[in-house]
Amino acid sequence: MLDRQHLALLREVDRSGSVTAAAERLNVSQSALSHMIRKVEDRYGVKLWMKQGRGLRLTQAGAYLLSVAQRVLPQIEHAERVLADFAEGRRGSLRTGMECHPCQCWLMRLTPHYLAAWPDVDFDIRTDFRFDGIAALLGYEIDLLITPDPVAWPELLFTPVIDYELVLVVHETHPLARRDYATPPDLLDEVLITVPVGVERLDIYTQFLVPGRCRPRQHRTAETTDLMLHLVAAGRGVAVLPDWLVREEGANLPIRAVRLGEDGISKSINLGIRRGEEAIDYIAGFLSLARDTGVKAESTADRSGRHLP
Repeated sequence: MLDRQHLALLREVDRSGSVTAAAERLNVSQSALSHMIRKVEDRYGVKLWMKQGRGLRLTQAGAYLLSVAQRVLPQIEHAERVLADFAEGRRGSLRTGMECHPCQCWLMRLTPHYLAAWPDVDFDIRTDFRFDGIAALLGYEIDLLITPDPVAWPELLFTPVIDYELVLVVHETHPLARRDYATPPDLLDEVLITVPVGVERLDIYTQFLVPGRCRPRQHRTAETTDLMLHLVAAGRGVAVLPDWLVREEGANLPIRAVRLGEDGISKSINLGIRRGEEAIDYIAGFLSLARDTGVKAESTADRSGRHLP
């Protein structure tokens, strides 16, 4: 009979790359691990892996069973953590993932308030799920996702907490700094600085440049929003960021924020959770705190041409 232990063994062999390494990590003998896997193979009449040089190669059956393990085990482990929290009188653990670089700036502002309000909750931030949060949330690897791009999914519930506008950030002496708004052709001769993610995930491309059939002269990336702002301040290019972040982090820099198009590009930071978990007290508490401390994005440039910051 197939059980959790067999799935865990197969997952660990895949992670470790060998039976020997997996046995050491699981604190069992190599022969015992091999015997348990052989029992599964004999029971179902299939081979789960084959030797390939010094390593192992999964068979089609083994690859299928590994995919099952990767889906099922995180859900079981999540349930065990929740039950342990109940048994030990703790309020639980909240594992948070992010799908955007500016989201981290917002989360760092909120985190001290949440930690103070919920001292019994184990709060963890999973930065390794950046830009792949939907799968992590559905797979029970995180409990809450912070994203500007919610997805209509039956199992998920998204709550908007901050409205903002994406703006073009330029040096204060740049010709565009005197404009009410920028158009796609204005970026043809520019070095565009963005976060390190594919262009298909960048609103500046999908909602601005591609519809305008324009491309910047050069596209480069920066790992942090702080670096992006300082590159713009040094005249190394132009960047696209949320207006609230430019106001907060760029107040003392020689930069200006310019609207993208006459109507601008409006966005929201959303909190995603698995549907049905919104009633869990420490998750409901996070949602409530996020809504209470959220900031409404102000207009980047009013009709008189005044620019922020």
